Amino acid sequence: MSDAGESPATSSLSFDLTAQPWIPVLRQDGTPDELSLRDVFARADSLRRIVGDVPTQEFALLRLLLAVAHDALDGPRNTEDWAELWADDDCFAPVPVYLDTHSERFDLLHPRTPFFQVADLHTARDEVFSLNRIVADVPNGEPFFTSRMPAVDRLGFAEAARWVVHAHAYDTSGIKTGAVGDGRAKNNKVYPLGVGWAGTLGGVFVEGDTLRETLLLNLVAADTTGLRIDGDDRPAWRREPCGPTATANRHPSGVRDLYTWQTRRLRLHCDAAGAHGVVLGYGDPLAAHNLHTREPMTAWRRSKAQEKKRGEALVYLPREHDPSRAVWRGLSSLIAEREAGGQGAEAAPVLRPGILEWVARLVTEGWLPRGFLIRTRVVGAVYGTQQSVIDEIVDDHLAMAVLLLHRQDRECAQQAMDAVGDAEHAVTALGDLATDLARAAGMPTEGPRARARERGFAALDDPYRIWLCTLTDAADPDEQRTLWRRQTYRIIDRLGDALLAEAGEAAWEGRVVDTAKGKVWFNSAYAEGWFRRRLGDALALPDSSGTESDAKPALAADSCVVATADVPAERAHA
Repeated sequence: MSDAGESPATSSLSFDLTAQPWIPVLRQDGTPDELSLRDVFARADSLRRIVGDVPTQEFALLRLLLAVAHDALDGPRNTEDWAELWADDDCFAPVPVYLDTHSERFDLLHPRTPFFQVADLHTARDEVFSLNRIVADVPNGEPFFTSRMPAVDRLGFAEAARWVVHAHAYDTSGIKTGAVGDGRAKNNKVYPLGVGWAGTLGGVFVEGDTLRETLLLNLVAADTTGLRIDGDDRPAWRREPCGPTATANRHPSGVRDLYTWQTRRLRLHCDAAGAHGVVLGYGDPLAAHNLHTREPMTAWRRSKAQEKKRGEALVYLPREHDPSRAVWRGLSSLIAEREAGGQGAEAAPVLRPGILEWVARLVTEGWLPRGFLIRTRVVGAVYGTQQSVIDEIVDDHLAMAVLLLHRQDRECAQQAMDAVGDAEHAVTALGDLATDLARAAGMPTEGPRARARERGFAALDDPYRIWLCTLTDAADPDEQRTLWRRQTYRIIDRLGDALLAEAGEAAWEGRVVDTAKGKVWFNSAYAEGWFRRRLGDALALPDSSGTESDAKPALAADSCVVATADVPAERAHA
């Protein structure tokens, strides 16, 4: 913390985001670059993607670009409008004129309307705080895990602009210093009001081969079913500049508004060389419940607990990402159709992201070819300690053909989802083996089980992604599923062999274990017999093996019974 020092923005300082390079991108040849807003749209067809300082920054910048595109193009109104844009190599031609019109609001250092900031924001004691407050790759309390040791003393204007956008999207919660004029401040403090809006989401978007394709694929039409976009929807730079306190009765009017939602009140302190401090406070809070008709870039889950608490018939909340779970394991939440909640029907427990509903419409109506490949990207922040720090950042992707989203042709999609179930069941069998071996050795079971499951999913990760890419080209999706089951058997069977080899002499000798139906002599041979049986049953293979020729004889599970034998009680969940 320091004194205010120089004015944060003076008439002699300017950094025009429409003309100055500040957005990191990756060219098609793999080389990095940094471009202005104007150049990003002009060169979108020759760029691979945006690359942020952290993945969440990429998500926040993409949403900013989408807000510009939606507003500059004033659409698309429907799929016909979208198809015209898709076919037009110069579809972003209106953007330069649009940016010229609003260039004043895109000046990071404007004395009256600095970009995404409040010009006169200050505390009662004119405090200026470290830039650590907006730079998300400086771990709180862990300075040795960053190259910025021990703090961020200064940022160039380009990087400062990126972190300003990121702060509105992903800033942490916690007590913040109250600004003068903020009616929520008590004793110069504002108590926690939650993280930035994107921080509440399990972010999902679709990538094409170029940034142009990515922008267009995520440019949802105004008539999209299930998505509400009001006629007066507009981004933050076309609204009155924010003051230090929350805007009264603010509700998002559509995607342009939501993608640029001002969840914070922020003011950079700068000199001619860059930013050296910041004032950061709360802006417009946004309750997450039932915004599934407004926010298309996340899946949604039904919350019966919130329905009971709020006294509402139906409450959906954003479905956040689990950092321990690869994206393909949650495939059903991405490609399963929304269940129609007819009269008396139970509402869907999960709603797939509106972005994927939109792409499903494009392929179903024939605007995208069935074999067109997309990458579904998932990005999210995982917060810790009462949401006051970012513990982890989730970033994963899954390449797949848009046919998996087709609303009428569901065979491939069903096989893809069932194949995930095959993997889950096979890994469960592997976890059961690890549990049995630990019991045979007289050891705790939870650690070995968790590690075995982790090994199983890691071993299946690349094979599943490759298999999924070939699924839609197969003449017989059902046969492809059989091939997947056989491959899964071979992979998990090998891991089972490794666990048996690692089990040690204590597991080989075994011990008597009490079960619900009697005493059983538990040893590695007993565990192996049950493992082979469970794995074969899990994958529904007629010969209980990965191939017709390499079948391993399953040991008789009841050969080691001391008293009345049965599968151990804790196997009931398998």
